[in-house]
Amino acid sequence: MLPLTTFGIAILSALCPLVNLELYIAGVGAFRPTAGFWPLVATAAAGQTIGKIFWFQVGRSSLTWSYVRKKTESPRWKNQLDNMKRRTERRPWLQVVLVLASATIGLPPMAIMAVLSGQLNFNRLTFVAMTLVGRTVRFSALVGGVSWFRAALPG
Repeated sequence: MLPLTTFGIAILSALCPLVNLELYIAGVGAFRPTAGFWPLVATAAAGQTIGKIFWFQVGRSSLTWSYVRKKTESPRWKNQLDNMKRRTERRPWLQVVLVLASATIGLPPMAIMAVLSGQLNFNRLTFVAMTLVGRTVRFSALVGGVSWFRAALPG
């Protein structure tokens, strides 16, 4: 039951930033140490990745929406978007670094990065892979830290 709950909360937290997955898995790591480190981390990372794919697709299609198109037609906005698109197309490794940093440390926030990645037409497979890797590292550090702290407490 815990893996299914974790997966559901991970997807929900990816779609709605008010749901805090980090708090949830830290709690599971602290109060259910027998839950299993890697199954918990892998399930959380997979759920988050699936949820972020939704935002990636929203970003990819958003440039066709009339409201967004009207906003992006301003010379300043269009120039910034075109410059960023050129930079990331010329340097594919920049796409990897941006998504991996966002997924791992949260800067820029992953919800924003997912939409922006779609708008900038990043490679979908690269986006998914780097999100999964970054979230796995992030959640491993969190659950590992909580487990270490719990083990260090007396009694």
